[in-house]
Amino acid sequence: MRFCLSIALLFCAGPALAQSSPYRYEITKYITPAKCAVVSAHPLASEAGVQVLRQGGNAVDAAIATQLALAVVYPEAGNIGGGGFLVARLRGGKTIAIDYREMAPQKASRDMYLDANGAVQTEKSLAGHLAAGVPGTVAGLFASHKHAKLPFARLIAPAIQLAAEGYVITAAEAAGLNRRKDDFIRINTKPTAFVKETPWKAGDTLVQKDLARTLELIAQKGAAGFYQGETAEKVVAEMRRGGGIISAADLKNYRAKVRTPLQFKFRGYDVISMPLPSSGGIGIRQMLGMVEPYPLEQWGFHSTRSVQVMIEAERRAYADRAQHLGDVDFVSVPIASLTHPAYLKKRMQTFTPGQATPSEKIKAGQFPESMQTTHLSVFDAEGNAVSVTTTLNGGYGSRVVVGGAGFLLNNEMDDFSVKPGSPNMYGLIGAEANAIRPGKRMLSSMTPTIVVKNNKPVLITGTPGGSTIITSVFQTILNALVFDLDAKTTVFAPKFHHQWLPDEVRIEKDFPDSTRMALEKMGYKMVVGTPWSRTELIKIHPDGKIEAVGDKRGDDSAAGY
Repeated sequence: MRFCLSIALLFCAGPALAQSSPYRYEITKYITPAKCAVVSAHPLASEAGVQVLRQGGNAVDAAIATQLALAVVYPEAGNIGGGGFLVARLRGGKTIAIDYREMAPQKASRDMYLDANGAVQTEKSLAGHLAAGVPGTVAGLFASHKHAKLPFARLIAPAIQLAAEGYVITAAEAAGLNRRKDDFIRINTKPTAFVKETPWKAGDTLVQKDLARTLELIAQKGAAGFYQGETAEKVVAEMRRGGGIISAADLKNYRAKVRTPLQFKFRGYDVISMPLPSSGGIGIRQMLGMVEPYPLEQWGFHSTRSVQVMIEAERRAYADRAQHLGDVDFVSVPIASLTHPAYLKKRMQTFTPGQATPSEKIKAGQFPESMQTTHLSVFDAEGNAVSVTTTLNGGYGSRVVVGGAGFLLNNEMDDFSVKPGSPNMYGLIGAEANAIRPGKRMLSSMTPTIVVKNNKPVLITGTPGGSTIITSVFQTILNALVFDLDAKTTVFAPKFHHQWLPDEVRIEKDFPDSTRMALEKMGYKMVVGTPWSRTELIKIHPDGKIEAVGDKRGDDSAAGY
């Protein structure tokens, strides 16, 4: 299971709604609100976003408030100890991308997770203090805030209240905390709020006093309340106790980066997504470009022919990802060549209808030189659209809770190529382009995306899911725009995933048997897996109708009016 979360937000002015109680709330999967909506991985976080909208905030305000609330009520993935990406299309057509991905500490080194024989020590990059990159979420929230309307202290207030006074947990949250209890005890150097003597159960109240204090410092002192002073000192002390390498200088010097969004055309739509170090934007551009010439709508949704060509596009895009992609501040990536229509056409020349193409025969393209994650999508009455994905990487990240500060640290160092050619926790292969270097940002699959037509947003989407994020967003776009499915079916439909290596097609259990069997006859290895991805979607129709959907695969919930 990939521990990620996705949020979709829609802003507009309107009358107040009755607020959910932290001790009594409901999960709502689908709404067609008249004016505004928030969709996230937790109903209390969705309500926090709506609460800010009622107070006169805009879509960015709501996105910030929802992310902060998720850091409290969805500790499996919501975070202030991780990182993420924001893509926005603001009123008037301006587009922005903010990169607040975690980065390698200055003491990091290329072979830091290899033993004396050169073997990968995966436990060190996945769990514990050495697995954490320098957190970027708080810096990203403040970089986003320049586009908001309300004071930051007001946006963080719901999260502080939820942490200080507590909230009742769901059955899924109880199961997650119980599953990681031994890790929390083994790894942490001080007691945490996530461990109690008896097993957690639905309806128990989780109070996080240390986290509340950390959030209060951020409210009082801004980003410096996290990256300097009391909280930074607690992080450094935690590193010292647990053998980690994040320093006071690493924290103080961290900056979110404003980047140019990746934009491209697809069948009359304008797609806006995240550039590197996210591999998602390039990935969906390659996949959509490779399948664009084929009559998918004539072949039909989940037909054997449609699924096969989509699988082969996925296979080729992930092969390119493994070889060529990395942090553009450190390596040269041939983006124009990788996304050129002629190149994408050439990539599909080895595709044979009715026959699987073995991954051993698909290498990265050649050309001349030239799960835990969270997502949110936002659209407001003025036409602003925002899509944000943040992450801890694995469930509860490194499982390290900063002593006295109450927040979990990520295990994003595993997203580097720990050893070029060796798979990470999601089975993704990487090369030298994604090797560890101090200050470098690890390659990501997060794919916050906005689709526009006739100068108006029509889709705001993204998802968690580790390596499955890119294929899930790819399928979401095709489901909605090519196969013309309604928003609920677009999100709830069973998914399939191929990432080049391992050479198998992963499918959810409700994937059509007839299509599965037909693909098996062609030579595809089909593997039924547990559900992945938790897509949060806002779809805006030409007549102004809004559909907001929280994925059925978790506690995701839609709220609005």
